[in-house]
Amino acid sequence: MTQPVSQTKTIHEFLAENPNVDVTDVHRQLYGILSDLKDRVMEEIPGLEPQQASIGLDYWANEAPNKDTGEMETTFEGSMQTWTGPHAEHVANSWIGNRKASILDMNLQVFLSQETDVPHFVMVFGTIPQIFFYSELVGRRDTRTDIDYLEKYFGAENDDFLKMRGDTRFDWSVSHGTYMRALNGPNTHSYTAPLGTEAEVIPILREVATKRFETWLGWWKEAMKNPLPESERKELMERDHLLRRYGYELDPMNKISEGFLGKERVQELLAVRVGREQIREIEATNGIDTLSR
Repeated sequence: MTQPVSQTKTIHEFLAENPNVDVTDVHRQLYGILSDLKDRVMEEIPGLEPQQASIGLDYWANEAPNKDTGEMETTFEGSMQTWTGPHAEHVANSWIGNRKASILDMNLQVFLSQETDVPHFVMVFGTIPQIFFYSELVGRRDTRTDIDYLEKYFGAENDDFLKMRGDTRFDWSVSHGTYMRALNGPNTHSYTAPLGTEAEVIPILREVATKRFETWLGWWKEAMKNPLPESERKELMERDHLLRRYGYELDPMNKISEGFLGKERVQELLAVRVGREQIREIEATNGIDTLSR
């Protein structure tokens, strides 16, 4: 009988068991899902323009001598593309890892402007080399006290969440980072799927991802019919920016990247992924400074 996977098994433990799996085809399929959703963002949310900070990062690679042959080889690689506009402050579509050595982290994030309080959209696929799937609707109100907000955005997705949570083809995955667990909302998806099940589970993940995205997009379109009062937006902006920063700056995955790229390079890439320049610019015009915290 197959033993169940521990919910607290770490990325390091997964990688130690299978450190050199070629995940190129899985990357193609999973990043393809995120790219399709990114294209939908660009179609539906007007006014998005590339951020200067991500220019030249469409593809990058770090090389080092092979310890056995001495020949140069790619040790870590990736892509980082970010956009900003009047309705979405920060859109990021990125991946990082090594397609020949088991590990990949692939992301799509859409952090909306303060015209609405619709949850931000975060979706992550990974390989460790097992498939990893994380999806978060980042609530912008306190769902423990604002019951109307909770039911409006999370109650509507409850059945879909429970269906995915009960699917025995996926194993629940618990982050070891306390902040990452604090960030989890009522309908967070955080799963791994066993090696060898890719052909079966990737179509399921595409369906789940697409349905969640289209539901979220519908919320945004509806909310834009009745934008928030200007008087509420400054406070919401401050909260938005702290959530965006902490969610990426406190991610334990950063330590793995540092092992391949060094802390300085990881911090440079992280600043682009977070959109620190966009935060700095818009906060300067609104009398806010969250970056010094």
